Amino acid sequence: MSLDCHHCYGKEPAVNGIANGEAPPGTEGPEEPAGTETPEAPAAEEQAPVPVVVEEEEEHHELTGMFLEKPSDTVAIKGQDITFIAKVDSTTLVRKPVIKWLKGKWMDLGSKAGKHLQFKETIDKNTKVFTFEMKVVKVVPGDAGGYRCEVSAKDKCDSCSFEITVEEAETQGEEDILSAFKREGAGEDEGELDFSSLLKAVKKKKKAVPKVEETDVWALLKNAHPSEYEKIAFEYGITDLRGMLKRLKKMKESEEKTSDAFIKRLDSAYSVDKGKKIVLSVELVDPNAEIKWLRNGQEIKPSAKYIMERNGNIATLTINKCSLADDAAYECVVGTEKSFTEVFVKEPPVTITKLMDDYHVVVGERVEFEVEVSEEGANVMWFLEDKELVRTENSKYRFKKDGKRHWLIIQEATLEDIGMYHCYTNGGHTKGELEVEEKELQVLQSIADLTVKPAEQAMFKCEVSDEKVTGKWYKDGVEVQPSDRIKISHIGRFHRLTIDNVKPADAGDYTFVPDGYALSLAAKLNFLEIKVDYVPRQDPPKIHLDVAGNMVTQNTVIVVAGNKLRLDVEISGEPPPTVVWAKGDKVVDAKEGRVRVETRTGLSSFVIEGAERDDEANYSITVTNPAGEDKANLFIKIVDVPDPPEHVKCTGVGEDCATMTWEPPQFDGGVPLKGYLMERKKKGSSRWTKLNFDMYESTTYEAKRMIEGILYEMRVFAVNGVGISQPSLNSKPFMPIGPTSEPTKLTVHDVSDSTVHLRWLAPEKIGAGGLDGYIIEYCKEGDTEWQAANTEPVDKQNFVVRNMPTGEKMNFRVVAVNIAGRSPPALLGQPVTVREIMEHPKIRLPRFLRQKYIRQVGDTINLSIPFQGKPRPQATWLKDGKPVDDKKINVRNSNVDTILFIRSAEREHSGKYTLVLQIENMEDTASIDIRIVEKPGPPIAVKVTEVWGFNAALEWQPPKDDGNCEILGYLVQKADKKTNEWFTVYECNRRTNCSASELVMGNEYSFRVFSVNMCGPSEDPGVSKNTAKILKPSIGFTAPPYQEMDMNCAPLFTTPLVDRSVIQGYSAAMSCAVKAFPRPKIIWMKNNMLLGEDPKYLMMNNQGVLTLNIRKLGMFDGGKYICKAVNPLGEAAVECKLEIRPQPVLEKK
Repeated sequence: MSLDCHHCYGKEPAVNGIANGEAPPGTEGPEEPAGTETPEAPAAEEQAPVPVVVEEEEEHHELTGMFLEKPSDTVAIKGQDITFIAKVDSTTLVRKPVIKWLKGKWMDLGSKAGKHLQFKETIDKNTKVFTFEMKVVKVVPGDAGGYRCEVSAKDKCDSCSFEITVEEAETQGEEDILSAFKREGAGEDEGELDFSSLLKAVKKKKKAVPKVEETDVWALLKNAHPSEYEKIAFEYGITDLRGMLKRLKKMKESEEKTSDAFIKRLDSAYSVDKGKKIVLSVELVDPNAEIKWLRNGQEIKPSAKYIMERNGNIATLTINKCSLADDAAYECVVGTEKSFTEVFVKEPPVTITKLMDDYHVVVGERVEFEVEVSEEGANVMWFLEDKELVRTENSKYRFKKDGKRHWLIIQEATLEDIGMYHCYTNGGHTKGELEVEEKELQVLQSIADLTVKPAEQAMFKCEVSDEKVTGKWYKDGVEVQPSDRIKISHIGRFHRLTIDNVKPADAGDYTFVPDGYALSLAAKLNFLEIKVDYVPRQDPPKIHLDVAGNMVTQNTVIVVAGNKLRLDVEISGEPPPTVVWAKGDKVVDAKEGRVRVETRTGLSSFVIEGAERDDEANYSITVTNPAGEDKANLFIKIVDVPDPPEHVKCTGVGEDCATMTWEPPQFDGGVPLKGYLMERKKKGSSRWTKLNFDMYESTTYEAKRMIEGILYEMRVFAVNGVGISQPSLNSKPFMPIGPTSEPTKLTVHDVSDSTVHLRWLAPEKIGAGGLDGYIIEYCKEGDTEWQAANTEPVDKQNFVVRNMPTGEKMNFRVVAVNIAGRSPPALLGQPVTVREIMEHPKIRLPRFLRQKYIRQVGDTINLSIPFQGKPRPQATWLKDGKPVDDKKINVRNSNVDTILFIRSAEREHSGKYTLVLQIENMEDTASIDIRIVEKPGPPIAVKVTEVWGFNAALEWQPPKDDGNCEILGYLVQKADKKTNEWFTVYECNRRTNCSASELVMGNEYSFRVFSVNMCGPSEDPGVSKNTAKILKPSIGFTAPPYQEMDMNCAPLFTTPLVDRSVIQGYSAAMSCAVKAFPRPKIIWMKNNMLLGEDPKYLMMNNQGVLTLNIRKLGMFDGGKYICKAVNPLGEAAVECKLEIRPQPVLEKK
């Protein structure tokens, strides 16, 4: 038997009318002086290489104020958290506002969001106000500097700057006396009370931020060694190294010389950011001299990009929207004199938008580290640890870039390439780890023994794990050479040796040896000779099974799933016997198909094409003839790669590790499992990293060398003698996180007979797992069994442990808990004796209550008086020596303070209040003088006592009710009988009498007086019962007879209307004057049409001066305007023409 198997900054213009000479709507106000600079946040990280006049390019956004609330300058303490808030009103915005947080001029903080920088955005749907927050966690000195917040929405934008100053944290001294004012120690329901706002603020001097000096990059280049040029160029963003060297050479050759043409030459070099504009300026001796501007030796023609201007003897060249093409040498030529300069265009920082992945490969595999940056054509630098990788002829590293993507390629990795690879741009950094393992060759299918007949074909086939591996075939130790009859092939992972027309000499031991590996695969070729013997005519049938091959043992045939099985069984007998194959009890008689039987003389073949798992069964072959019967049983075993492992999950995590478990595959392929292979990847990445190359036999694995806070996924392969299974389903994403460090500064805050109050601070290291709370545990001194005081973690950093045995010494510890488990415990230095300490009662009366406490009627009085004492003192309030009335005054006492509350104060609440604090026979007292005041009553008996000349004397008596406080003075007013309008004579007269002067002759005056105290003037005045009449002196005069003049006249315009020419958008006023009696009726008409009650037109008549005001003139407001005056004696009219001119288009500078 044989076996065969196969920015923007700005202000909105004001809208005014023409009448007061202001600009019309839509026009801009006066420009700022040329020397005015737009305020910007100080750049802490980047400085301009050389001084330069750089103007911001005009933005296409509308300049508007969008912030409701802006971040402000902050002095932060190192190690603390700070939060900046910006609010934007979106009611008038078309689109959602977009915000950017920047440090310095260019660094976008959005790409650095993580543990240190956290960003949050919320919206109030009712008011449509967006709130943007930036939180800096645990401030470090590197966070100091200038920051900018930019918000934009379609055609609107706004910007504001703020600064962070970082100071060292001050060491905490002993707790001051105001710690007793903290209500936190009172218990769980007393809330907080803090009197720190009553103390005078102590202003700390703000530390001066050291000013970073501007660096002249060209001065650095001139003084630097040529070997440092490339490093300086990369640091300051210079991209054209060859051009830099040429210009540097010119700069060294051209020194400043005295000139007959130039008073002030161009600077040696200018620096400008890409996209901005720059102004090159020279001062000439002759203001009328002709000049030329050259760029790289070519004359520059005036255009929208290049603007040339002359102002006296100052000549300027303005370059708008600078690009990298403008990075060139420029000359200003006056006659034979030249002034040279270099313009250096600086690109904005390039950030990394796609980070590097980690690689885990074997020796000889290709590695491609890929990153993606924010700008096309940007320069990046690659490093292995601290060594820069550069391109050389013999370098194994290749660098490739396509648009924004950049690659570092290692064609064949070796063990020397292991390490951390870094990629740097001038605005970002990323890294990825490369792990290289020794290559191990796995035999997926070994060669099998063959038994063939003369002239048949023999094929040895094997499969290895690496398709690149080559090898040699040997027969009896001698290398097999290919020929017309012997063929050697290598396709992918399969290696074949095919021998056609097998001869007896081909029998022997064949071996396949892979190149470079100490491994060999051996099999035997058996040659089956056909012998013709004389057989009697009556010979019983017989089955001849060949069991020489190692694949057939104890009538069991092992076949790899998917391969072809051919069982050739020799049969003898005379007459020729009948052959029957059966699978179990079912006869297999198909001549064609996947499972078939082929019969020839003396030979029966059972063939299975592409063996499947269902083909595994007990098979039998039965041969019969008249001379007898023979039967043989075979078991065909189908082996396959195993099923994938199941239920891969993470059962535990650490700071940089995770424990994974899985279940073995349901089907092991019919071959015992050799072990498992594991792979992991970052969530969202498509790059899987191998975790092991040797077989791992357990179903629990601890994956290490992971990054805390990063989500990972994992999958597992099962391996048996046939091959590797398909990968398992990915595990649920898991994140390596470690427990926090122990809580810090655990102290005992208070002790009573049955409770212990503990306080502590948060752990110094929390990590990505956060902090879920704290568990407090205790045990008696000498015991080792700790008991938990709380079943659920507490969030607060203080806890009261209750039900403690009085007099016992107890140990306490606090443990921080998060998703990763428990932290190391924080222990007290020594046991605590549970016994309350007697403390004398002491009232801490606030400073403002040590003087008279004054409030107005109707005010709310809420006085909180902290005290101390143990055990809990008994607090009692007295008013004027008697207990307070509970119906009128509310009192609430706690362990650490007492509160006196009056909802609405009345005059009767005034008095002396005494607080008595008592513990057994010890007590302490404090008094508070409370006065409730209101406005006084009016003065009484106000009268005029004397009148002389233009003066009058007044007297009155103080009011009966002074409002429970001192009368500060009196408010005196007068009124004449004609108008009855009151005017103030004295605002605050201290005495109860006064004199009013400068009275008008012939008038009669009344007087009233108000009482004034600290609450204000009295509600009602005291009015004088008599008056003061200023008499005229008697003079004899006889008036002549009066002849009344006739004033009647027809309307007559004394001043006509004047023709006007006004710019569209302005307001216009047209005036004329008319005299007439009786008073005429005034009619205004436009183009003989009456002007109605349109609010656009305002008509006024002031003593015969007639004015027509027209607001915001449009082009349709032009025409003929007529003013007509009509009275019973006649009528008159005047007219004028109003011409409307369109707004001129202002040229923008």
